[in-house]
Amino acid sequence: YRNNATNGIAKGDQPEGMYAIFDGTHYNGGCCFDYGNAETNSRDNGNGTMEAIYFGNIKVWGYGTGNGPWVMADLENGLFSGVNAGYNANDPSISHRYLTAIIKGEPNHWAIRAGNAQSGGLSTFYDGKRPNVTGYNPMKKEGAIILGIGGDNSHGAAGTFYEGVMTSGYPSNATEDAVQANITAAGY
Repeated sequence: YRNNATNGIAKGDQPEGMYAIFDGTHYNGGCCFDYGNAETNSRDNGNGTMEAIYFGNIKVWGYGTGNGPWVMADLENGLFSGVNAGYNANDPSISHRYLTAIIKGEPNHWAIRAGNAQSGGLSTFYDGKRPNVTGYNPMKKEGAIILGIGGDNSHGAAGTFYEGVMTSGYPSNATEDAVQANITAAGY
């Protein structure tokens, strides 16, 4: 799924937040099972031109502990599990049958949060400055919406998406915690 002609989606370095509910047992190491903000011409327009939730176990760009799958940010030309390119120890393998995954970003700040969509709260796996790689600060988001593909239309990934929301503005943890409470109350 892709919509290159959107309204009200964050562009440039504007703040945004997004959550998705995925099947945490359905994934692969292909590129890239994403949901979020991407390029409006369906091409790779360089570092920082997208900001999307990625779910899977590819290790080409970034990864966390264990063998995956991980919730990471696809920021174009890199999947990020934290501030560093490559490995970040605080991003654990997570595979709940119903998984809440969150990525949010604002000028020189972003976060990864996730949890079990059936019970409990959210954990924060990263909350800090933009990656220490050239091209991600400031961001150059373009405002398309993608689901199940990469920003450049790469379609080698597998996954299952149940629901998601993208917001303009940077949501507080308290707001996301309230959304998680509503999700678990829905009874996935």
